Amino acid sequence: MADLTVTTTAIPGLLFLDLPLHGDARGWFKENWQRAKMIELGLPDFGPVQNNMSFNATAGSTRGLHAEPWDKLISLAHGRIFGAWVDLRPGENFGTSVTLDMGTDKAVFVPRGVGNGYQALEPDTVYSYLVNDHWSPEARSSYTYLNLADETVAINWPIPLDQAEISAADQSHPQLADVTPMAPKRTVVVGASGQLGQALLHAFPEATPLRRPDFDVTDPATFAAVPWSQVGLIVNASAYTAVDAAETAEGRRDAWNVNVTGLGRLVEVARAHRIPLVHVSSDYVFDGTIESHTEDEPLSPLGVYGQTKAAGDALVATLTRHWIVRASWVIGDGNNFVRTMASLADRGVKPSVVGDQFGRLTFTSDLAAGIAHLVSTDAPAGTYNLTNGGPTMSWAGIAKRVFELRGRDAADVSEVTTAEYFAGKTMAPRPIHSTLGLEKLQNIGFTPPDADLRLVEYLSE
Repeated sequence: MADLTVTTTAIPGLLFLDLPLHGDARGWFKENWQRAKMIELGLPDFGPVQNNMSFNATAGSTRGLHAEPWDKLISLAHGRIFGAWVDLRPGENFGTSVTLDMGTDKAVFVPRGVGNGYQALEPDTVYSYLVNDHWSPEARSSYTYLNLADETVAINWPIPLDQAEISAADQSHPQLADVTPMAPKRTVVVGASGQLGQALLHAFPEATPLRRPDFDVTDPATFAAVPWSQVGLIVNASAYTAVDAAETAEGRRDAWNVNVTGLGRLVEVARAHRIPLVHVSSDYVFDGTIESHTEDEPLSPLGVYGQTKAAGDALVATLTRHWIVRASWVIGDGNNFVRTMASLADRGVKPSVVGDQFGRLTFTSDLAAGIAHLVSTDAPAGTYNLTNGGPTMSWAGIAKRVFELRGRDAADVSEVTTAEYFAGKTMAPRPIHSTLGLEKLQNIGFTPPDADLRLVEYLSE
C-alpha cells in the first residue's frame, strides 16, 4: 500500500495526490479528504462546503473544459478517468496543460481558474469533488471555458472526441485564442477615503475601494452588497480615531461601534469566506510604560480609543489568515501634525508642543508599502509593528525639526508637559512611550525608511 503523497505539477497550485487504498476481500476503503495529513503535505486548507458526484454511464463520457471560481478536490469512487487541466488564469502560465490517468488511488487539487476536463475510461465511472463555494446560477456566469478540441493546447484524449459522448454546451466552448483569462479574486480596501486608505490604493492599484457612505462597517445591510466569494484579500483601514472624543458618552459608543462591533462583522465575513484580513492597529493598545514595544507585549490600553483598538486586535487574531499591523503617529495626505507645524512655522507662530511623549512617525506611503510586502511575501500570520525608522523623538522634537526645515529657529518651539498642554480640557490618556520595535518586520525583509528622510521629502512636496 502506497503512502499518501502530494506532488506538484507544471501548473502552479495544481496538485496530484496518491491515496492509500486499504483493501481486503470485501473491497477497499480510503480517506478521500484528510485535512490534517493533506495540509501537512502541502495541500491548501481550502475549506470545502459542497460535495458533488458525477456518474458516467459509458466509457468516453467527456466533460469540460471548465475553469470555476472556486477550488476543488477531485477523486474517484469507481472506475477510471483521463483528466486534463489547463491554466486559464492570467500570466505566463496561461494555456499550460497537464494530464493524468486516474484510478481510485488518485486525487487532484484544482485551484480556482484552472480549467478541468474529464473523460471516463470505463463504464459506470463515478468521481466526486469537494468545492469551497456553493454553486449558483450567478457563480456559473463567472466560469471560464475552453474547447475540449482546442488545437493550441492539443490534449491527447484517449478516446477520440468524435467517438466520445459530449454535451452540446461543451462542444461550443471557445478556442484558447478567444478565451479571456479568469480574473483573480479582488482586493478590497475598507476605509479607502482616509489618509491611509488613499496610500493603500496606490500600493494595491487593482484594489476595489470601499468608501463611506456606500460601505459602512456599522451598518449590517451594507455587507450584503459586496460579492465576498470573489474577494481574495481585505485590507481594513477604517477606524474611529477621535482619541479625545472617545472619552465622551457619544464618542465612546461610536468608537466601540466602529472599532469593535463593525470590525467584528468584517472578521466574520473574512472567516465565512476564508479571506485573509489585514487590520491596522495602534500604539494606543499599550500603556506606554515600556520605552520600546514588541509585538508580544501584553495589551494594556489606557483610554477608550485604545481599549477599542485592543478589542479589535483580539477579534482579528481569531482568524487563521490575518496580519495586524501596529502603527504610531501616522502622517499622510490631508491635515495632520506635521502640516499643522509647517503652517505655524510659515505664519511666524511660536507654538508650545508636548515634550514628554515619545515615538516615531509613520508615513502612510511606507505603511502601505509594508502591508503590501506582508501580503506579497505571504508573511506568517500575526502582528507586526510598522513605523518609520530612526531615533525616537518627542512631539516637540519633531516640531523643532519641522521648523528647521521651514527655515525657522527650532528654539521658536517651546516644550510643555502633557498635563500642562491639556489642562482644563477633556482628553484621553496618552502612552508616554509609543516607539514600536521593528525587528520582526525587518526579519521578514522589510526595513522602513528613516522617519527624518521621509519628513524632508514630505515637506518638499
